[in-house]
Amino acid sequence: MDLKLPITIVDELSDDELRASGILDLASGDIYDVKHEDYDVAVKGLPAEREDYEFTLGILSNGSKEVEFRVDVDAVSGRYSVTPSELLELKGRAAKLFTAPPGTSTR
Repeated sequence: MDLKLPITIVDELSDDELRASGILDLASGDIYDVKHEDYDVAVKGLPAEREDYEFTLGILSNGSKEVEFRVDVDAVSGRYSVTPSELLELKGRAAKLFTAPPGTSTR
């Protein structure tokens, strides 16, 4: 089964945040096709390489409901991914997100 979902990626900096979009593979935890908004990685480097970088999170949404999760960034390879333990928890939360009736919370 091919379970790839579009996500929003947020790189948190000391005084700012950088947003990107990507595709999360729920089977492997790999995040593909990361495209930053208003930020040129080729010129400025990965946000994770910046001195003011703090952490990265992902957002999976369905309508007005969202689930946030931790994203790991390998600054050497430029690879974004979700750890196996975080992925396991995310799968449960994502199932609730996509099966919950409108207007209910997933927390």
